[in-house]
Amino acid sequence: MALLRVSLFLWILITLLSSLCFAEDPYVFYDFKLSYITVSPFGVPQRVIAVNGAFPGPVVNATTNYNVAINVQNQLDENLLMTWPGIQMRRNSWQDGVLGTNCPIHPKKNFTYQFQVKDQIGSFFYFPSLNFQRASGGFGPIVINNRKVVAIPFARPDGDIVILIGDWYTQNHTALRNTLDSGEELGMPDGVLINGKGPYRYNTTLVPDGIEYETINVDPGKTYRFRVHNVGISTSLNFRIQGHNLLLVETEGYYTTQQNFTSFDIHVGQSYSFLVTMDQNATTDYYIVASARFVNESVWERVTGVAILHYSNSKGPATGPLPVPPSDIYNQWAAMNQPKAIRQNTSASGARPNPQGSFHYGSINVTDTYVLWSLPPVRIDGQLRATLNGISFVNPDTPIRLADLHNVKGSYKLDFPNKPLNRTPKMDRSLINATYKGFIEVILQNNDTKMQSFHMDGYAFFVVGMDFGQWTENSRNNYNKWDAISRCTTEVYQGGWTAVLISLDNVGVWNLRVENLERWYLGQETYIRIINPEENGETEMAPPDNVLYCGALQSLQKESQSSSAMTLLSGNSKLFLTLVVTILASIFTFS
Repeated sequence: MALLRVSLFLWILITLLSSLCFAEDPYVFYDFKLSYITVSPFGVPQRVIAVNGAFPGPVVNATTNYNVAINVQNQLDENLLMTWPGIQMRRNSWQDGVLGTNCPIHPKKNFTYQFQVKDQIGSFFYFPSLNFQRASGGFGPIVINNRKVVAIPFARPDGDIVILIGDWYTQNHTALRNTLDSGEELGMPDGVLINGKGPYRYNTTLVPDGIEYETINVDPGKTYRFRVHNVGISTSLNFRIQGHNLLLVETEGYYTTQQNFTSFDIHVGQSYSFLVTMDQNATTDYYIVASARFVNESVWERVTGVAILHYSNSKGPATGPLPVPPSDIYNQWAAMNQPKAIRQNTSASGARPNPQGSFHYGSINVTDTYVLWSLPPVRIDGQLRATLNGISFVNPDTPIRLADLHNVKGSYKLDFPNKPLNRTPKMDRSLINATYKGFIEVILQNNDTKMQSFHMDGYAFFVVGMDFGQWTENSRNNYNKWDAISRCTTEVYQGGWTAVLISLDNVGVWNLRVENLERWYLGQETYIRIINPEENGETEMAPPDNVLYCGALQSLQKESQSSSAMTLLSGNSKLFLTLVVTILASIFTFS
């Protein structure tokens, strides 16, 4: 009878779960335990941040419109937030995972993020956003698959391969953070990791013996989708596979026109998908290379990651020199031709119901223009700081929307200048006060000494132009007003500018930042506050039941800072749990 009761309970439980899933879009659940482990990617033992004991972390795999619940357990010795760049968090900046929107998860506590990947497809990654932690790991890939009713604009590949590349130091994030806090630059990285591993020993002088390297196993004649992400700290990397072409098909959730490249520059924070066909004769294995770009490459030779592409019928190991990188290091105008060539595939169906090209952004009137200048770090009040328009951002003690809802005064200012001002740089909490349903032009002017990537949470923007020199109003004459790529992270060449257009249809507070980690850490960011004055609950979600409180609202925080994915299933969660308990009690009472 006991077995019968349990079987009956399980049957009812499955039925209830199925009814909930069919009543709304499906859910996927993950438990993430972030902790320290010791690895030796360059032969030197060092402490890194693992997710569920793995470095890098596991893939988050979902389908368009799925709900994702990720219970994050902080087993580190410092505060933690996880962010999901490129996931637009429609109406739900409460889940964004940066200090302007969320209170941190304290050590030995947990928090469950719950968000919907609404109308999105493509390749993204997650990482910890606080305290320079990404420099020690904690990152992993996100794959959002298309629904079967929406075709992809290429033949379905024979396999899916994720490649995480990034510059890397043998010092952990706390040591690197201390270097920046002392007013010093980080200097040249110790190398490049590919999927958390050091380089194949292609050079006996540069690479010591015994290094564990990544091997990608493939079959001849098959075509694979390579999802490549630069999860590094600061270095732009050139990605190439010896003897193979890279057919570009997608960037950060948007299909591109299909173009072949022999190598491709991937800047910090960017994600691309390529189709690669295994069409070589496999006399040997092949090199997969990610090497530093826009630096003195002879000095930075060690900043090179090397993995192995291994055909199942390979006749021997890879040998000889690496495939050469682009030779345009002293001609960056030529290098800029690559990102300028990326175009939106306007004939492809996207995750949204309408074709991606149906949004004619080029004919929409711009409501506001913001010209943002980034400059080399300067000392402000004795500290080394980085600025946008002369302001080095200081994160508020109380997250911005929580401060709004609870009438916390003085938490931030809505006075971020729309152009650089001739004044002394300062540290402040200045936000961009944007207008809901506005259509803004943002000019990202890089007057720093390094290549930069800029990212905006909650949105994809149209990259309509880029060039060297100072942007002027006449620069608009060369904008791409028809098929500019949409993405969430764009490169801005040193001494140059990039122009983006953004349709402000996602209510909330959204982080706009330099993705290069050391500049971000030093204050090169702000937030765009987008509020619907006629809010009725339809354009912005209420704070989740498990919202964390801090700063001026610390007294509202319950003692047990914990939640789980299952208890946050949906608005029906309490009813669901009540039904389960009631049924369980009934089964065992009346049997």
